[in-house]
Amino acid sequence: MRSSNPGDKKAGLGLWSAAWLGVLFLNLPILFVFLYAFNIEDSSYTFPPPGYTFRWIGMTFGRVDFWNALWLSVRVALMATFVALILGTLAAAAMYRFRFFGKEGITLLILLPIALPGIVTGISLRAAFDLSNIPFTYWTIALGHATFCIVVVYNNAIARLRRSSPALIEASMDLGADGFQTFRHVILPNLATALLAGGMLAFALSFDEIIVTTFTAGPQKTLPIWIFAELARPNNRPVTNVAAMIVILITLVPIISAYYLTRDTQDSAGSGK
Repeated sequence: MRSSNPGDKKAGLGLWSAAWLGVLFLNLPILFVFLYAFNIEDSSYTFPPPGYTFRWIGMTFGRVDFWNALWLSVRVALMATFVALILGTLAAAAMYRFRFFGKEGITLLILLPIALPGIVTGISLRAAFDLSNIPFTYWTIALGHATFCIVVVYNNAIARLRRSSPALIEASMDLGADGFQTFRHVILPNLATALLAGGMLAFALSFDEIIVTTFTAGPQKTLPIWIFAELARPNNRPVTNVAAMIVILITLVPIISAYYLTRDTQDSAGSGK
């Protein structure tokens, strides 16, 4: 039933305007990255640009170091996502299924990496790797990224488990299924979209991470570090804009996909269905 209060329309308009102002504030700088990726001049940031060209895209794609950095970022993100899916799912299942002393403290420790500044996590990991005499390789980057990717998967999985009916698991056990069969045929299908969404978000977070990578990469360069290094060369500004545009586009796809995968479930939960 629509409210007859005349103030509702003004409140709706005010919220609508505030929402769009927030969207513009957050995304307008990103649009300028796209704009200056096609700037005809190599070091000018005048607005509007004096002209447009596609040559910077060809120049970027023609650089071997760009492709090496891009491929390293993709490999690190895939491995970090894989580790996060396994550990995050197991942690969510354990925290949902069992009650034990210190459960709240362990939950805090699981969630802590996403709350800490990246520089704190990076310094801690570097110190741990140094003390363990572990050389900085692809694996140290992937493990560093997995520390905060686990949180994303864990949050998605635990939220879905809390919305699932415990009666399904009990019914599976009553029908003679063992733990693995229950997990495979009951729990995993219920978690499928949540895990897929969590994995996509984890990939996006890992792909554009720079601070943790800086402390765990050694001489290797992921794409964000490559962009940061190229910023020191003024004549390469359009190239860095093209690379930044590619990072935005690659991370945008899993974020939007994760939103649409979980939207129906969130709407159903919110409506009490």
